[in-house]
Amino acid sequence: MSSADTDRMPPIPKAQWTDPQQKAAVEFAAMRGQDVFGPFAVMLRSPEVMLRAAAMGDYMRYRTSLPRALNELIILITARHWSQQFEWFVHQPMALKAGVPQHIVSAVSKGHRPENMSSDESIVYDFTTELQRLQNVSDPTYARAVERFGEHGVIDMIGVAGYYSFLSMMMNTARTAVPSDSDVPPLP
Repeated sequence: MSSADTDRMPPIPKAQWTDPQQKAAVEFAAMRGQDVFGPFAVMLRSPEVMLRAAAMGDYMRYRTSLPRALNELIILITARHWSQQFEWFVHQPMALKAGVPQHIVSAVSKGHRPENMSSDESIVYDFTTELQRLQNVSDPTYARAVERFGEHGVIDMIGVAGYYSFLSMMMNTARTAVPSDSDVPPLP
């Protein structure tokens, strides 16, 4: 194993949690219905960051104005942009279950623009890709997105891409490992 494969910030053993970490973990479990995991295990080192990120994530993952499949497509594009294996591991099956076609998932995993996308998928792909690669969105892409999803939808697209970029940055820095028993093909 190379140093690039070493998990820099593995989950902190519960016996070593500080009081603020314990309280935050209990609040997280009540909010999410599960124990601290993945990016939140990294962020537990700063309990307030973890709790605020989890609260934002509840909206970005479950309650945006976008259909679930489009939300998941944004997450996959973001995971690919950051080469974030853990987010890919978590969201690739969710995207397929939400209705993102396999050929789109496959193309995104390889960093290619998928063929045969619906109009909505094309708008989301172009918007998210421009935002990530160019740190900006062209006028024509912006106009298509606003026309189709409204300003609310545009803000949600930016929010999802930004939130999952934040999580990717956390886990890329920490080198968060994908579970060894994963059957999800990793990003190339």
